[in-house]
Amino acid sequence: MSAKPSHAARDDIEPVRKQFRQAMAHLGAAVNVITTAGSQGRCGITASAVCSVTDAPPTLLVCINRSSTMHAAFVGNRHVCVNVLPGHFEEIARHFAGLTQLSMQERFSLPVWEEGTHGVPVLRDALASLQGTIVEAKEVGSHSVMFVEARAVRVRDDGDGLIYFDRNFHRVPRVCAAR
Repeated sequence: MSAKPSHAARDDIEPVRKQFRQAMAHLGAAVNVITTAGSQGRCGITASAVCSVTDAPPTLLVCINRSSTMHAAFVGNRHVCVNVLPGHFEEIARHFAGLTQLSMQERFSLPVWEEGTHGVPVLRDALASLQGTIVEAKEVGSHSVMFVEARAVRVRDDGDGLIYFDRNFHRVPRVCAAR
């Protein structure tokens, strides 16, 4: 038989949650714009909670907050593109994070997009663009953990990276190998 957590135990969760969030602010991560299109509409979000799972089959993990107004579009459309942003696209990251006044339609009207498979927007100058399908999703706390099987991958071999660290965007220069 399991006991219900006491009120005191629940009060202890908030300080841990705040410390967890602070610790995660020190976990630098690539900045991505995840896009989708289909019967549920076209939308995109800025996300740093993206990582590889396996290369057989090529699969990524993408975490999206279930309270996001765009969550339903991603789940319903199932076709997505993970666009890894180069350093000079910080403004694109800000637009898709909702930090500017640009509407979703205006964001996709910028001359940086092309149409990918299933009409999913692909960022023309992304460091990498991975188009795929959500093959599985699991609810964990406030987020959906979505497994995306990549079906088309495009990679650049130039350009700086963009990371999110300490609650700020940072450009990471590409180091050129000596020839």
